[in-house]
Amino acid sequence: MVSLFFPTAAATRSFFPRRGIAPVLSAAVLLAGGLLASSAVAQQQTSAAPQQSTDTTDLKSTAPAAADPAEAPAQASAAVLSNTDTSKKTRKSSDKVVQSKDTVKNEKASQKARAQQMRTNPLQDVKSEQPDKQLYDKAMVAINKGRYEVARLDLQTLLSTYSDSEYQMRAKLAFADSWYREGGSAALAQAETEYHDFIIFFPNAPEAAEAQLRIGDIYFKQIDRPDRDFAKAVHAQEEYRTMLTQYPDSELIPQAKQHLREVQEVLATRESGIAAFYATHENWVASIARAQTVVDTYPLYSHIDDTLIGLGDAYAAQSRYIHTLKMPEDAKARLLKIYDDQAVAAYSRVVTQYAASPHVEDARDRLEAMNVPIPEPTPDQLAASQALEDSRQTYTLANRAKGLILHGPDTVQTARIGEPSLADPKATLAPAVAKKIQEAFTTASNPNAAAKANTAVAATTAAGTAADAGASAAAPATAMSLQDIPSSDAAPDAATGSSFTATPTGVAPVSSGGGTGMGVTILSHPGATSTTPTANGLNAVGPANTTELPPIEKAAPAPDAVNDVAGQKTPQGQAPTLDKNGNPKKTKAEYNKKDESSSTHKKKTGLDKLNPF
Repeated sequence: MVSLFFPTAAATRSFFPRRGIAPVLSAAVLLAGGLLASSAVAQQQTSAAPQQSTDTTDLKSTAPAAADPAEAPAQASAAVLSNTDTSKKTRKSSDKVVQSKDTVKNEKASQKARAQQMRTNPLQDVKSEQPDKQLYDKAMVAINKGRYEVARLDLQTLLSTYSDSEYQMRAKLAFADSWYREGGSAALAQAETEYHDFIIFFPNAPEAAEAQLRIGDIYFKQIDRPDRDFAKAVHAQEEYRTMLTQYPDSELIPQAKQHLREVQEVLATRESGIAAFYATHENWVASIARAQTVVDTYPLYSHIDDTLIGLGDAYAAQSRYIHTLKMPEDAKARLLKIYDDQAVAAYSRVVTQYAASPHVEDARDRLEAMNVPIPEPTPDQLAASQALEDSRQTYTLANRAKGLILHGPDTVQTARIGEPSLADPKATLAPAVAKKIQEAFTTASNPNAAAKANTAVAATTAAGTAADAGASAAAPATAMSLQDIPSSDAAPDAATGSSFTATPTGVAPVSSGGGTGMGVTILSHPGATSTTPTANGLNAVGPANTTELPPIEKAAPAPDAVNDVAGQKTPQGQAPTLDKNGNPKKTKAEYNKKDESSSTHKKKTGLDKLNPF
């Protein structure tokens, strides 16, 4: 090894003193470290100059002679370590660096976390030494760590101490967010109150839309499964609609729309489930009412094709029922046409408007079975339906596990595009459907009578309108006064036979019996007679009959008392036994050993003791 790295003179003469092996080993270690360092330098020089030949012979021939013996080991080490495979080309400095998937994923996660922090605390980059800003930052750190009580204390201190602070609005919103992030029914109720207060104090601030969205999220987090109580879903729908209508320019509109679609998905699932339940019990009237409500109110429902097919099946079931009735053939044909047309309309809507839905082939099969031409969707309808179906998510293992563990609703297949309905149309009720069915039967059985009835109703309506117009035209110009109303004993009119010459509109006729001329008879007491009216139909003050009332009659004697225990009638006039003071003497009942026992009487013995009676 010495002859390889050192000149020939060093090889012929010993370089180390002969005093033991330890100094030799230490020198060898130092030499190895120098060799490694020189090899690293040689590799860097090689990568920096790729055009330079790396062959060992070329290095030996082109390397200059070492002027200093200390440089020789470095040159030799470079020559030895560079004797490697030179087939691989070194990367140029101009080549583009491609990041790995993990690096890209980490960068996206950090950007997402950064955006989340900015949404939570938009003022985190504001550097200020003011005490109110320090309190706000301290509270936000406590909220992020889950120490909500500490955060609320700091925020309350900021709100009460620095009433003119520029962070007043954000502090009040953070105070409500602390309750919202804490969770629980009581905390969410308090958060709703705080958000409402924020909207009242800052109605025109951009954060008011965020507060309104959080109110909807409070109810959204408490929504149960569709077959449970749906009151929270209705409240969430109202709050999201309020946010969309009052803050149309907010940047949170897409998020509010998506939450509203999910809420309406839950409500539509509930209504369609009830319609299916009624269909299994062959209550077609209620099933039609529920299914029609879903179709009219929730067009973005993920199973709208199933609901439309169920609606068509309900009308088809009504048609099959009419086939079993014994009625004239012409009336039966008219009824069959009504229900068949409604079933065809439901199936055709699936084929045209929801052409990309999973059950469109079922609707086509039903139309083909009814011998009806199958409509073809337009390119726009097909593109819109395809975009709607592509926006829905598919079930994954995580979604299914979440549905099994949590008690929330299933909103995986909710649409991600489309405008949710901001106002519910008029709901279809079962009584209205039953009334239409009854009218259809009446019209089909007797079309002439139905036409006459419609004509009579129209004529009655027109006559009522004309009568109202005539009455309003004949109404007196001025209102009637009290002097215009005659008294009850006035002479009857010759033409009408009544004491009234004309009854004004809106004035009730006077009673024919005696009275004050105003339909009221005043009596002072039972048995008194009405007095003669004086001028202007008024009675004199005080009763006219001054006869004294009859004396109060003496009460009848009480009947004899009956002793229910002894079953005997108590003799009339029997006086009770009196003691020496004249008071009724209390008599003690005779003691019966069979029923009682005490310390002063002998206890019951024998069979009498066991006899309960």
